[in-house]
Amino acid sequence: MKTSPSHIPTINLPSLLRKVMKAYALKAGIRECGCELYRIGRSRNWQLKATFEQLEQVVAFIQLSEEPSWQWLVSYLINQRQALSHEELIRIAKLKPDITINQLMARTDCTIAEARKVIDELEWSEEL
Repeated sequence: MKTSPSHIPTINLPSLLRKVMKAYALKAGIRECGCELYRIGRSRNWQLKATFEQLEQVVAFIQLSEEPSWQWLVSYLINQRQALSHEELIRIAKLKPDITINQLMARTDCTIAEARKVIDELEWSEEL
C-alpha cells in the first residue's frame, strides 16, 4: 500500500479483471463505497485509492456477496491494509477517542507496540 501526497493510500490490483467474474458488479460496488478504482494505463493492472474506512466497507461488501471469485480480493486487501503508517493509525484512533489498545489492534491488525505508541501519543498530546 502506497500513500499518495493527499494521504489516501493506493493499492495495486494486478490482473483484477482476469481473476474475477461479474467484474462490472464488483467495480460498481467498490465505487459505491466511495473508492477510486482505475486502470493503470493500457495494462491489465488496476489501482484502488481508498481510506481505511472505505477499505473496511469494500471488504464487508465483498464478504456479503456470494461471488466466490471475489473472495481472494478480501484477503489481498486485508494484507495490504496491514501496512498502515503511523499517521494513519493516529487518524483512525482520533476518530474514536475512547478506543483501547486491543480494539485498535483488532481493527487495524497493527502490533501491540504500534498501538501503544499511538494511544500514548494521543493521551499525552491531549494533556499538553
